[in-house]
Amino acid sequence: MVHGGAGAVGIFAIQLGRFYGAHVTATASARNLEFVSQLGAEQVIDYEAARFEENVREMDVVFDTVGGETLRRSWGILKPDGRMITIAADSETTTDDRVKQAFFIVEPNHEQLTRIGDLLEAGELRPVVDAVLPLTQASAAYTGETRQRRGRGKLVIAVAAQAGSIGKD
Repeated sequence: MVHGGAGAVGIFAIQLGRFYGAHVTATASARNLEFVSQLGAEQVIDYEAARFEENVREMDVVFDTVGGETLRRSWGILKPDGRMITIAADSETTTDDRVKQAFFIVEPNHEQLTRIGDLLEAGELRPVVDAVLPLTQASAAYTGETRQRRGRGKLVIAVAAQAGSIGKD
């Protein structure tokens, strides 16, 4: 189960899960159902129209990018030996031991990053760019205040090099 399937991290979680042979179920809004299916999710639940826990159970893994109530409700759909993983920011400061154990922060790993680069180059993994913003809007992009977003994939900050400045001190 991938919560937030159309989001910046969810799009990669779905694709990587499918690449490695997992049956992927995801949540997304109604306007992103087809998009998330095209990424490889075999079942997509419109979180605005249905409660995911009424449609799935006995999940081996739940990958949560949403947090809050979604995370709390997700414990009930795990198999007894299932694994919860959350990257939701509100989980970072929790006092709940279950959530502390499920909270995950990415650490750089050369071998894994090289493998992901190979998958990107081979077309096995598709990046999705939500919007490209100028460097002057980087602060707004970081705080989520940008209006150009469609709610799919990554925000990219365009940094234009000044003529003659590359390689200069």
